[in-house]
Order: sequence, then structure tokens, then C-alpha cells
Amino acid sequence: QVQLVESGGGLVQAGGSLRLSCAASGSTFSRTAMGWFRQAPGKEREFVAGFSWSGRNIYYADSVKGRFTISRDNAKNTVYLQMNSLKSDDTAVYFCAAFTYRGYFSGSYYLPDSYDYWGQGTQVTVSS
Repeated sequence: QVQLVESGGGLVQAGGSLRLSCAASGSTFSRTAMGWFRQAPGKEREFVAGFSWSGRNIYYADSVKGRFTISRDNAKNTVYLQMNSLKSDDTAVYFCAAFTYRGYFSGSYYLPDSYDYWGQGTQVTVSS
């Protein structure tokens, strides 16, 4: 019922910047958490950044703190990930994800299994 479409990936040199976008459509939710994950070949999917379901808290992985910024435009129903000072180990497919809070949350914002909706991903490649 919710479709998520990522865009903005590409090839960039180390030290450069990219901004990813995630456009949501299909349904609206009053209590929805949205975030970004990434997955490199041969590695498990890992949390990058996200909003709590209330929208009042923001979480970042330690590996991206100080370099990445998550933001959103409610009018456009879009979430962004501004990535600065990119490193080679940031290379991965980046996924947008979301889940709806329904009164009880037994998971974690950091775990992929907590999220019900996923985009198809956008490739980010950082070269030196």
C-alpha cells in the first residue's frame, strides 16, 4: 500500500557529496518512521539514518555522524539524505524504508526487520 522510490545515487569521488531522495506514495500515515539503510556486496544491510515515528527524534549510525544529514519535506512526502565527505566504504546500494507505529513497537529503529516498506534502492559509488 506504500510505495517508496529512491533517487539521487551515482558515482562520486572521495570527499564529494550526494543527496538522495525518497518519495513516498500510495498511503498516508499519521505515525510513520522513515529511514535509510545501505548494503554493500557480501555484507548485511545496515542502518544509516532515520526519523522516529513521532518525527521528533533523529538517529544516525556512528559511521556517518557528522557527515550525513537526514531531512524531510512533508508537503512533498519526501525524505532526503545529504551525504558529505564521502568515503570509499560508503559505497553501497542505499534503500529507503518505512514502518507505521500502531500503538506498540517491539523492534528497533536500527534493525531492518522493523520496517515494512522498502524501496528498490539506488547505487552510490565512491571512488578514489
